[in-house]
Amino acid sequence: MWRALVFIGLLCVAAFGAVWLADRPGSVLITFAGYEIQMSVAVAAVALAGLALFLALLWSLVSGILHLPSRLTFASRARRRSRGYQAISRGMVAVGAGDTIAARRYANEAERLLGREPLTLLLKAQAAQVSGNREAAEAAFGQMMEEDETRVLGLRGLFVEARRRGDTGAAQQFASEAVRLAPAAAWASDAVLEARCADHDWRGALEAVERRASLGLLNKATAKRHRGVLLTADALERMDHDPDGALRSAQDAVRLAPDLVPAAALSGRLLSRKGDLRKAAKVVETAWRSLPHPDLADVYLNLRPGDSGLDRLKRAETLMKLSGGAPEGRLAVARAALEAREFARARDALEPLLQERPSMRVCLLMSDLEQAEHGSTGRGREWLARATRAPRDPAWIADGVVSDHWLPISPITGRLDAFVWQAPPDILVAPEFTLHDDVTADLDDEPKPLPAMPAPEPVPAPVPADPSEPLAEPENDVLKSELMAALNAPEPAKEETPLPPSGPVVFPATPPDVPKPKEEAAARRSVFSVW
Repeated sequence: MWRALVFIGLLCVAAFGAVWLADRPGSVLITFAGYEIQMSVAVAAVALAGLALFLALLWSLVSGILHLPSRLTFASRARRRSRGYQAISRGMVAVGAGDTIAARRYANEAERLLGREPLTLLLKAQAAQVSGNREAAEAAFGQMMEEDETRVLGLRGLFVEARRRGDTGAAQQFASEAVRLAPAAAWASDAVLEARCADHDWRGALEAVERRASLGLLNKATAKRHRGVLLTADALERMDHDPDGALRSAQDAVRLAPDLVPAAALSGRLLSRKGDLRKAAKVVETAWRSLPHPDLADVYLNLRPGDSGLDRLKRAETLMKLSGGAPEGRLAVARAALEAREFARARDALEPLLQERPSMRVCLLMSDLEQAEHGSTGRGREWLARATRAPRDPAWIADGVVSDHWLPISPITGRLDAFVWQAPPDILVAPEFTLHDDVTADLDDEPKPLPAMPAPEPVPAPVPADPSEPLAEPENDVLKSELMAALNAPEPAKEETPLPPSGPVVFPATPPDVPKPKEEAAARRSVFSVW
């Protein structure tokens, strides 16, 4: 729009000038080499404009001829550059698609057309990685190290290759160099933090966390949590040889992460050793409100050594009130009541946990209760049998690994603060069933509910025929130990059978024999008859 207006304005100015010259007649006389040329002013103006246009065209023609070689060279380079970037684009697509042959072909074409461009080196390295040629990939990343703009990228590639071949020392060196050159590189700071945690250099790991937080790579809440985890790990390592320093680290960890159970448990244990029972109880109670945990209950019940079972039972009841009747609080009360020989109180605490499907700890605790109250009877063995198929209780889990105690880093990935307190997957737990010595159900028929059994009375031990022969009745503790040994026993190695000779495979016309329901029921009864 504006260009059209400007063009119209210029036409108007030219028309005005032509009219102005036409209204003012005059002549122009030119004398040159004995010749005289006389013309009007308007003709002289038109001739002057034509001469200027001719000179401009002549100059353009001469300059075009002079710059023709450079223009041809520039056009050739532009075409090569366009073809090179097109090869890079197609090579990246081939790398993403896993087409190793096409990726190598486009990488070679891009290197031939563009030379040592950053994208060319990157495509060359990725094509080598996809092809499995680690030496070529490291050579390409080494070439990136020679250029300032691709040095960090080359360091990352060399770091990845070092990790793949298991060279931890070289990987740490590459990550440290990358942190020096680019402090905001998240992968490098993560690698440095992971390496220091793997070496148990908790103070160095704290410095790495501080640097990451100052650069904005971690938010404030996550940074505080990581500091608490590292301080807890430092306290656990110094607990034996430097209890005062361990206590300071544990208290700092509790201030940073009040809901961190290992920090609170360790702080409470160390404070109780120093005799500061009030502060120890406060630390444990604060953590218990956020997450009831058996480690916290163990520390809280044993704050003062030498207390009676009734004193520990009172503290357990305090924990149950603080947790609002949570399962961990009830289990703590039941265990303390069992130690204090308060069997009715233990049953009252466990009763709500028996309404649905009790967990393994509940079943084992009920077995202990039956043994302590009534001796070795069928009810105690029944609870042991139920424990074999009961859901597992919460445990420390990180990356699919179940640990009996908390760890600051994952043993699989080395990730900081990876362990969480949760129940393992229930996919390997079979449906629950109940057994009793005096009740046998016909497994061939439809399942029937078991009748309510009265509380058994103590049964005198049978007298052996030979007085010198010991009693053969197994105790509940022996059964429990055998049960836990069977649960934790490794799977027996399978014997290798020789392969049949090569030949056509013939499938049987009839399926193999399958045990009938009655035979399967008899087998199941024989398996569990020991309980």
